[in-house]
Amino acid sequence: MRKLIGSTLIIALALSACEMPIPKEALQLPERSLQDRQAQTRSYDTTDEKKLLTAGAAVLQDLGFAIDESEARLGLLVSSKDRDATETGQIAGAIVIGVLFGANAMRWDKKQKIRASLVTRPLSETSTAVRITFQRTVWDQREQISKIEALDDPKLYQDFFDRLSQSVFLTAQEI
Repeated sequence: MRKLIGSTLIIALALSACEMPIPKEALQLPERSLQDRQAQTRSYDTTDEKKLLTAGAAVLQDLGFAIDESEARLGLLVSSKDRDATETGQIAGAIVIGVLFGANAMRWDKKQKIRASLVTRPLSETSTAVRITFQRTVWDQREQISKIEALDDPKLYQDFFDRLSQSVFLTAQEI
Protein backbone atom coordinates (compact mmCIF):
# COMPACT_ATOMS: atom_id res chain seq x y z
CA MET A 1 0.00 0.00 0.00
CA ARG A 2 2.88 2.38 0.84
CA LYS A 3 4.45 1.66 -2.54
CA LEU A 4 1.17 2.55 -4.27
CA ILE A 5 0.83 5.84 -2.38
CA GLY A 6 4.51 6.65 -2.95
CA SER A 7 4.25 5.87 -6.66
CA THR A 8 1.12 8.00 -6.96
CA LEU A 9 2.86 10.97 -5.29
CA ILE A 10 5.90 10.65 -7.53
CA ILE A 11 3.72 10.51 -10.66
CA ALA A 12 1.68 13.52 -9.47
CA LEU A 13 4.85 15.53 -8.83
CA ALA A 14 6.28 14.57 -12.20
CA LEU A 15 3.11 15.58 -14.02
CA SER A 16 2.84 18.90 -12.18
CA ALA A 17 6.45 19.69 -13.12
CA CYS A 18 5.49 19.35 -16.81
CA GLU A 19 2.88 22.10 -16.56
CA MET A 20 3.72 25.05 -18.78
CA PRO A 21 2.93 28.57 -17.59
CA ILE A 22 0.61 30.78 -19.61
CA PRO A 23 2.61 33.43 -21.50
CA LYS A 24 1.83 36.99 -20.33
CA GLU A 25 0.99 38.13 -23.86
CA ALA A 26 -1.75 35.47 -24.07
CA LEU A 27 -3.78 37.39 -21.50
CA GLN A 28 -3.36 40.81 -23.13
CA LEU A 29 -5.89 42.22 -25.55
CA PRO A 30 -4.60 43.22 -28.98
CA GLU A 31 -4.30 46.95 -29.65
CA ARG A 32 -7.18 46.73 -32.16
CA SER A 33 -9.66 45.33 -29.63
CA LEU A 34 -11.03 48.76 -28.63
CA GLN A 35 -11.54 49.73 -32.29
CA ASP A 36 -13.20 46.40 -33.01
CA ARG A 37 -15.52 46.71 -30.02
CA GLN A 38 -16.54 50.22 -31.08
CA ALA A 39 -17.37 49.00 -34.59
CA GLN A 40 -19.34 46.05 -33.15
CA THR A 41 -21.43 48.03 -30.62
CA ARG A 42 -24.20 50.64 -30.83
CA SER A 43 -26.40 52.25 -28.22
CA TYR A 44 -30.17 52.52 -28.58
CA ASP A 45 -32.56 54.76 -26.63
CA THR A 46 -34.72 51.96 -25.29
CA THR A 47 -34.66 49.56 -22.39
CA ASP A 48 -36.72 46.94 -24.22
CA GLU A 49 -34.06 44.33 -24.91
CA LYS A 50 -36.65 41.90 -26.25
CA LYS A 51 -37.62 44.34 -29.04
CA LEU A 52 -33.93 44.86 -29.89
CA LEU A 53 -33.41 41.10 -30.07
CA THR A 54 -36.49 40.71 -32.25
CA ALA A 55 -35.33 43.48 -34.58
CA GLY A 56 -31.82 41.96 -34.66
CA ALA A 57 -33.24 38.54 -35.52
CA ALA A 58 -35.27 40.06 -38.36
CA VAL A 59 -32.19 41.81 -39.79
CA LEU A 60 -30.09 38.65 -39.55
CA GLN A 61 -32.79 36.62 -41.27
CA ASP A 62 -32.99 39.25 -44.03
CA LEU A 63 -29.22 38.76 -44.46
CA GLY A 64 -29.71 35.00 -44.89
CA PHE A 65 -28.90 33.83 -41.38
CA ALA A 66 -30.88 31.15 -39.56
CA ILE A 67 -31.44 31.66 -35.84
CA ASP A 68 -29.63 28.86 -33.96
CA GLU A 69 -30.12 29.95 -30.36
CA SER A 70 -32.02 32.70 -28.59
CA GLU A 71 -32.25 33.53 -24.91
CA ALA A 72 -34.17 36.77 -24.36
CA ARG A 73 -33.62 36.77 -20.58
CA LEU A 74 -29.87 36.87 -21.16
CA GLY A 75 -30.04 39.19 -24.18
CA LEU A 76 -28.42 36.65 -26.50
CA LEU A 77 -29.01 35.64 -30.10
CA VAL A 78 -26.80 33.28 -32.14
CA SER A 79 -27.31 32.68 -35.85
CA SER A 80 -25.44 31.16 -38.77
CA LYS A 81 -25.45 30.65 -42.50
CA ASP A 82 -23.61 28.23 -44.77
CA ARG A 83 -21.90 29.55 -47.87
CA ASP A 84 -19.62 28.34 -50.64
CA ALA A 85 -15.97 29.29 -49.99
CA THR A 86 -14.54 28.23 -53.34
CA GLU A 87 -12.28 30.80 -54.99
CA THR A 88 -11.06 30.34 -58.55
CA GLY A 89 -7.58 31.67 -57.78
CA GLN A 90 -7.17 29.28 -54.88
CA ILE A 91 -8.13 26.29 -57.03
CA ALA A 92 -5.75 27.39 -59.80
CA GLY A 93 -2.95 27.67 -57.24
CA ALA A 94 -3.79 24.25 -55.84
CA ILE A 95 -3.61 22.73 -59.34
CA VAL A 96 -0.19 24.30 -59.98
CA ILE A 97 1.10 23.04 -56.62
CA GLY A 98 -0.43 19.62 -57.35
CA VAL A 99 1.33 19.42 -60.70
CA LEU A 100 4.66 20.46 -59.18
CA PHE A 101 4.54 18.48 -55.94
CA GLY A 102 1.96 15.74 -56.44
CA ALA A 103 -1.77 15.32 -56.04
CA ASN A 104 -1.65 15.14 -52.23
CA ALA A 105 -0.51 18.77 -52.03
CA MET A 106 -3.71 20.08 -53.64
CA ARG A 107 -5.97 21.85 -51.14
CA TRP A 108 -8.61 24.52 -51.50
CA ASP A 109 -11.43 25.96 -49.45
CA LYS A 110 -14.81 24.44 -50.19
CA LYS A 111 -17.45 25.64 -47.73
CA GLN A 112 -17.83 28.02 -44.83
CA LYS A 113 -20.17 28.68 -41.93
CA ILE A 114 -20.60 32.30 -40.91
CA ARG A 115 -21.84 32.84 -37.35
CA ALA A 116 -23.26 36.00 -35.88
CA SER A 117 -23.62 36.51 -32.12
CA LEU A 118 -25.77 39.40 -30.92
CA VAL A 119 -25.80 40.49 -27.27
CA THR A 120 -27.82 43.23 -25.58
CA ARG A 121 -26.82 44.94 -22.34
CA PRO A 122 -28.54 47.72 -20.39
CA LEU A 123 -26.41 50.88 -20.28
CA SER A 124 -28.63 53.14 -18.22
CA GLU A 125 -32.26 53.62 -17.27
CA THR A 126 -32.98 54.80 -20.81
CA SER A 127 -30.56 53.02 -23.15
CA THR A 128 -29.30 49.59 -24.16
CA ALA A 129 -26.12 48.54 -25.96
CA VAL A 130 -26.24 46.03 -28.80
CA ARG A 131 -23.05 44.23 -29.80
CA ILE A 132 -22.74 41.89 -32.75
CA THR A 133 -19.76 39.82 -33.81
CA PHE A 134 -19.28 37.84 -37.00
CA GLN A 135 -16.98 34.82 -37.31
CA ARG A 136 -16.39 32.22 -39.95
CA THR A 137 -15.14 28.68 -40.10
CA VAL A 138 -13.86 27.41 -43.45
CA TRP A 139 -13.49 23.76 -44.49
CA ASP A 140 -11.37 22.49 -47.38
CA GLN A 141 -12.34 19.87 -49.94
CA ARG A 142 -11.18 17.17 -47.49
CA GLU A 143 -13.69 18.40 -44.87
CA GLN A 144 -10.85 19.64 -42.65
CA ILE A 145 -10.99 23.07 -41.04
CA SER A 146 -8.63 25.40 -42.87
CA LYS A 147 -9.55 28.70 -41.14
CA ILE A 148 -11.35 30.04 -38.12
CA GLU A 149 -11.42 33.80 -38.02
CA ALA A 150 -13.30 36.84 -36.83
CA LEU A 151 -14.72 39.06 -39.55
CA ASP A 152 -13.63 42.60 -38.84
CA ASP A 153 -14.67 44.56 -41.94
CA PRO A 154 -16.13 47.85 -40.60
CA LYS A 155 -18.54 48.01 -43.57
CA LEU A 156 -20.10 44.69 -42.50
CA TYR A 157 -20.87 46.09 -39.04
CA GLN A 158 -22.01 49.47 -40.36
CA ASP A 159 -24.41 47.78 -42.77
CA PHE A 160 -25.84 45.60 -39.99
CA PHE A 161 -26.38 48.55 -37.64
CA ASP A 162 -27.92 50.70 -40.39
CA ARG A 163 -30.46 47.95 -40.99
CA LEU A 164 -31.00 47.40 -37.26
CA SER A 165 -31.59 51.12 -36.66
CA GLN A 166 -34.15 51.15 -39.47
CA SER A 167 -35.85 48.06 -38.06
CA VAL A 168 -35.92 49.52 -34.53
CA PHE A 169 -37.41 52.76 -35.89
CA LEU A 170 -40.09 50.93 -37.88
CA THR A 171 -40.92 48.75 -34.88
CA ALA A 172 -41.22 51.80 -32.61
CA GLN A 173 -43.54 53.46 -35.14
CA GLU A 174 -45.50 50.18 -35.38
CA ILE A 175 -45.15 50.20 -39.16
